[in-house]
Amino acid sequence: MKQRSLARNRWRRLGWLRFLLQLGSVALVYSLAGIPPVLLFGPTNTGMLVSAVAGMLAALVVARFWLASDNALHFAWNIRPPVNMRRTLALAALGTGGVIALFAIGHIVVEALGLPKVDVRLVTELATASPVSFMLWIVLVAWLTAGLGEELLFRGFLLDRLMRLRGMRGRKWPAAIIQAAIFGLPHLYQGWGGVLVTASVGLFLAWLRFANRGNLWACILAHAAVDTIMLTLAYSESLGWLT
Repeated sequence: MKQRSLARNRWRRLGWLRFLLQLGSVALVYSLAGIPPVLLFGPTNTGMLVSAVAGMLAALVVARFWLASDNALHFAWNIRPPVNMRRTLALAALGTGGVIALFAIGHIVVEALGLPKVDVRLVTELATASPVSFMLWIVLVAWLTAGLGEELLFRGFLLDRLMRLRGMRGRKWPAAIIQAAIFGLPHLYQGWGGVLVTASVGLFLAWLRFANRGNLWACILAHAAVDTIMLTLAYSESLGWLT
């Protein structure tokens, strides 16, 4: 009985109006905070890099406020040291391979559906402009903004909020599917194929969090590793090391 009571309290109900307010405010500050760097530096490497970091930091600040106000911070953002580090690293390795496989399969599906190819040149051309740019994009975007930031925001904040909604409380997979769809939409700059592939990755990363008993480290490490590999391959290609 005590365990059931704790489980119910863990998924304290969240109303739809409050959820929409939280989601809308996070999305708004994410968008607005990224504008000043572009206005200041222009659509340059520096402007886009600072914009990505600023937008994510602002979104995480607002998301943290909402989670703390609902007494859900430590559960939603479970980044405590893993109890079983070996298991976490194994899941991170599995997650890295799984995401890369999804990208490969996704490109085939996108082509079969007749959609334009996934276009990531907006990012890769900036990241591979110089050795300094490459290192900054690896550290500030691959690891901090994408690896850490997107996992806290989507598999942390958003997944937790969805699993507390009336009618979905504690139901993992409906929440996981919705967060995956929302995760795909900001990648529209890659085309609708990019949205589809990214959404499938978001669903897989949600499973990875469930498999790691709610701890986010496997998701963070896998996400950062994949982005690092992709940027490294793009940089190697720009240097003529790969074709």
